[in-house]
Order: sequence, then C-alpha cells, then structure tokens
Amino acid sequence: MNIIAWIVLGIIAGAIAKAIYPGHQGGSILGTMVLGIVGAFIGGTVFTLINTGTLAFTSASLSIPGIIVAVIGAMIALFLYYQFTSRAV
Repeated sequence: MNIIAWIVLGIIAGAIAKAIYPGHQGGSILGTMVLGIVGAFIGGTVFTLINTGTLAFTSASLSIPGIIVAVIGAMIALFLYYQFTSRAV
C-alpha cells in the first residue's frame, strides 16, 4: 500500500511543481512521478533539518502538508537539475 501512496504523491507533487516552475519542462508521466518522489525526499530532508536541526534522510507523507513539502522539494530538484545541465554562454 505504501508504494501506491508514493506513486500518487509523486504524480501530484511532480505535476504541481512542473506547473509552478517557470519555463517548459518536458517529460512523461513517469518523469513527473520520479520528480515528485525525489522532491518528497528532498523536501522531507530539508524540513527535518530545519525542524530538528539534525540531518536525516526522510520523506514527506501523503497528506496536504506532505504534498506541500514534496512540491517545494520537487521545485528545488528542478532548480538544481537546470543549474547543472544548462550551459554557460
């Protein structure tokens, strides 16, 4: 059951992050899902670091606050991806 929750969280968070982030992000539904799952891990880890002061590899849950944290993490992931893959002119 947890795998289905991760897939749903990934699709929701990835789609919202792609809609909010400026520019065009290509990719399929699978890419959107992976972006959302990576965002859940990044957002959960950053949220735990800010909240407790300890670095722990955690993930957001399938809830409204969890989706918000996952969307923020997915936007961070998109930002980092485009920073490392874009060419400097």
